[in-house]
Amino acid sequence: MMLSAAEPRRKGLTALFVDGEYAVSVDTETFVLSGLKPGAELSDERLHELIRKSDARRAQEKALYLLEHRAHSQKELADKIARTVSREAAERAASRLVELGMVNDEEYARNLAAELFGRKGCSASRVKWELAKRGIERDLAERIVEESEPDPVEAVQRLLQKKYARLLGDEKGRRRVVAALQRLGYRWDDIKSGLRKFEEEDDSFAGCGEDDRQSD
Repeated sequence: MMLSAAEPRRKGLTALFVDGEYAVSVDTETFVLSGLKPGAELSDERLHELIRKSDARRAQEKALYLLEHRAHSQKELADKIARTVSREAAERAASRLVELGMVNDEEYARNLAAELFGRKGCSASRVKWELAKRGIERDLAERIVEESEPDPVEAVQRLLQKKYARLLGDEKGRRRVVAALQRLGYRWDDIKSGLRKFEEEDDSFAGCGEDDRQSD
């Protein structure tokens, strides 16, 4: 077969036409380095090797771009890279960055767990679910959660103080608060205990609709 045309495209790609028909788009630099020119004979083996090299380069560039913006787990990174190149190339790129120390699942999981427990007020079960969704191994996720989990009743109390206090003045608001806490993964027993302790410690909770606490 013959490479009949090579046309520049957006995002650093070149469209290759084989025997007069569009075949594939590859990384432009990879194509230039291949030395191929329109009119050249192109075997299946050489075309597949060109695609493989193009995917490898694009996967590496995509991985570095993603890591510039925020940390990722290995699986999360591979999943995102695989949206634009082959799964094999995505897995290789993510694995290579693990080898280089640029991706570290344990460090990533610890930082994410701290954020979910601290800033978002998630329960232990919700944190485990979020870590699993990002590809963190079960044993690692459980160990990190066990080491960093705050007391669930105290966590419920903090959330009530920070976000939900003004909703506790009537039964409808109280149900909304319970539902919100359940969505964060808290068990009913912990929610009930947290509510009781919050109300015991906050003499003004019944009139909190006029204070400066934030609503949900």
